[in-house]
Amino acid sequence: QVQLVESGGGLVQAGDSLRLSCAASERTFSTYTIGWFRQAPGKEREFVAAITWSGGSVYYAHYADSLKGRFTIFRDNAKNTVYLRMNSLKPEDTAVYYCAADTATTDWGQAAGYDYWGQGTQVTVSS
Repeated sequence: QVQLVESGGGLVQAGDSLRLSCAASERTFSTYTIGWFRQAPGKEREFVAAITWSGGSVYYAHYADSLKGRFTIFRDNAKNTVYLRMNSLKPEDTAVYYCAADTATTDWGQAAGYDYWGQGTQVTVSS
């Protein structure tokens, strides 16, 4: 059972930046696909970004089209942690952000592709 703990959320102003962290308990974490999703009140959970393992030390980052250029996903395997750097935040980025993990999903853009989820961290962007 993989345990994921998100942190780094908070209340910021439009235009600010935040870095979210997703710490995992699994020692083979480096081979897992890790995704970030978000859910705003009254809306469905939506894909934000994912980082997939392609063998060796090769990883690929994937982003929701609408977030490319503002959000960056990266990982530090030595710390069993994946990060989501969010720049130029907008009020519409306000949501609970969740990280998710799976051993070998090819459906990294869909919530159903992940077996393990964190509890979420709130991000609120004021205008």
